[in-house]
Amino acid sequence: MRKVKKVAAIIVATITLATATGCGSQNTSAPHIDSAKSLGVKVNETTQVKRVIALANGSAEIISALGFKSLIIGRDIASTDAELKSIPIVTSGHQVIPEKIIALQPDLVIIDRSTGPEVALATLRKSGINVITIPEAWTLTDIPAKISSVAAAIGAPRSGQVLMTQFAKKLPQQLQERKKVRIAFLYLRGGSAIYLVGGKQSGADSLIAAIGATDVGAAKFSQPFTAMTSELMVSLNPDLILVMSKGLESVGGVEGLVDLPGVAQTAAGKAKRIISVDDSLLLSFGPRTPDLITQLSNEVEKVSQR
Repeated sequence: MRKVKKVAAIIVATITLATATGCGSQNTSAPHIDSAKSLGVKVNETTQVKRVIALANGSAEIISALGFKSLIIGRDIASTDAELKSIPIVTSGHQVIPEKIIALQPDLVIIDRSTGPEVALATLRKSGINVITIPEAWTLTDIPAKISSVAAAIGAPRSGQVLMTQFAKKLPQQLQERKKVRIAFLYLRGGSAIYLVGGKQSGADSLIAAIGATDVGAAKFSQPFTAMTSELMVSLNPDLILVMSKGLESVGGVEGLVDLPGVAQTAAGKAKRIISVDDSLLLSFGPRTPDLITQLSNEVEKVSQR
């Protein structure tokens, strides 16, 4: 299985965990980033479609940022921007239900390689619906291609170009900020006893690099995720731990995280320097990402002073 597929499987499970069944209700004392402002443009442009179901990760948020929210008649579970709250989720977890989608009579369904199952997608195509696959984004540099593909799919290339320009203007301000903080990104699902350390191509490594910090997992491992052990955590010895909010809840909050093997022996664990980010927001890689980076940078600076 290709790396991107492995990462996609992890993220699909994460976001489903965040929005479907609960995985723990304990509050945490860790600083939490639960939302971010989206970029947005308004260009006088006529699209080629009128009814769009956006199932690719973050594609609904991009369409909204392009100024065409009115086109969206259905979204996937991962598009959680508050602006999209009124638009129905038309998937079960991340699984496509073809009958539900066909009943909405869309002109276009946008998917990516994480969308499935294939038999459901085949049913959509056989019904005459135009199904377009856009590229996934796992780094900041992937986002322009993702925006461009969504814009092209709905027939709004000029809007896409304007949004990409706006995105490019926002990022350099964040990339200039440099910190020497050593951060470990942990993927946690306590209910399933899954504890992983993020490495290269986890997605979080791109965000950590953007604020000028060091992703200690990515510096050590070429694969996206590695099983977390006591010895590994002690050897990595991060100054700060980054987690998804529902993952943190699943292990019992900050206290539960510190009780995991090796965490209490790290600089981050001793000082309880932990930051949580909304599950759907952290790796959305779309129009909310620049503001997320700003907030993450600010929180890292504050927490690092503990």
